[in-house]
Amino acid sequence: MKRLTTLLVMGIAMSTSVADAGRIERACKASDRKAVSRALCSCVQRAADDKLNNSDQTLAVKFFKNPDLAQETRQSDDPRKERFWKRYKAFGAHAVEICRN
Repeated sequence: MKRLTTLLVMGIAMSTSVADAGRIERACKASDRKAVSRALCSCVQRAADDKLNNSDQTLAVKFFKNPDLAQETRQSDDPRKERFWKRYKAFGAHAVEICRN
């Protein structure tokens, strides 16, 4: 669980189109974090598919390359970003719940 929490905090995030499926998983696998595994990244993608829409996943993928963007998004006073952050937190909690090892 600590591995997953670390991965989510460092940059990670109700369905996606077939063309977009797996973008969180691909970003997860491409990250340089020690906790990364094929199984974990696949599970995190399933959680994203459950909790984040297409647009949300597009933004969440950017967190892998730019963790500071996650912090900026979290601290924003923009109502859209605040709503996104609530969904993103729900995604993270869901990922922790379903991806425990």
